[in-house]
Amino acid sequence: MALFLWMSGALMSFCILAIGARELSGELSIAQSLFIRSGIGLVFLLGVYFFQSRFIKVEKLKALTKQSRIKVVKLHLFRNVFHFIAQYGWFFGIGLLPLAEVFALEFTVPIWTLIIASFFLDEKVTMNKLIAIFLGTLGVVAIVQPGYALIDYASIIVLGSAVCFAIAHTTTKSLARTESPLTILLFMCLVQLPMGLFFSLSHWVWPQGEQWLWLTVIGLSALAAHYCLANAMKYAEVTTIITLDFFRLPLIALVGVIFYHEAFELPLLIGGALMLMGNLVGVRDLAKRRIKKNK
Repeated sequence: MALFLWMSGALMSFCILAIGARELSGELSIAQSLFIRSGIGLVFLLGVYFFQSRFIKVEKLKALTKQSRIKVVKLHLFRNVFHFIAQYGWFFGIGLLPLAEVFALEFTVPIWTLIIASFFLDEKVTMNKLIAIFLGTLGVVAIVQPGYALIDYASIIVLGSAVCFAIAHTTTKSLARTESPLTILLFMCLVQLPMGLFFSLSHWVWPQGEQWLWLTVIGLSALAAHYCLANAMKYAEVTTIITLDFFRLPLIALVGVIFYHEAFELPLLIGGALMLMGNLVGVRDLAKRRIKKNK
């Protein structure tokens, strides 16, 4: 039950994040948006740590007794370099492609994640996982209906960001074994803050009025999404998490229809149904393994 509550929070937060990114598209540079987002997140997290000092001490001791500080920091750096690149490509696509199309292209992540997790995390590739990912991918194809028009530079960039997201998700799963979700988020802000500043200095524009509101929405929703995702990874393998994440696509498609008047077509319903079937297969796989574990 906890897994599905955390994943529901992640799905809603990612959709809110997409709305914020679309609203700021073309008004501020992507790097500047990522920099300010990291700054807002850092201030919020420092406030949380200030009021939960006891929690900080416990988590630091747990992390340092299980692996060296250098190894942990290197893993955080590795994760956040790829995560920053992935976010940059994702924000770029949000400004040029329909929301459902961006999310559909992003959902090639499970394929890359399955491969990466199998090689580096020694996760088993079960038949149910393969079926779940296959059904989810069919749902993506049904919605996007790929053709020659799909293969443009924006789509290629979003696909590249999907590979980077897969690497970041896999690294998050590894970090979650010893690091708390708040610690992972704190490192995310600390590492990506200077990266965003560096790439935004040459075309810096001070935000005005409503732009600050959307930047705050982006900062807080991104934190919430990653916090929920990091907690969800405590209850399931990374490939199961990403399989459940397929349900985000029909949600964002509805957002596109309601707020941005994007087309709502039959393939969207078919794709959503296929992805729901894939999610159910993934849940069944998780339930079976937990029953065996408890015996």
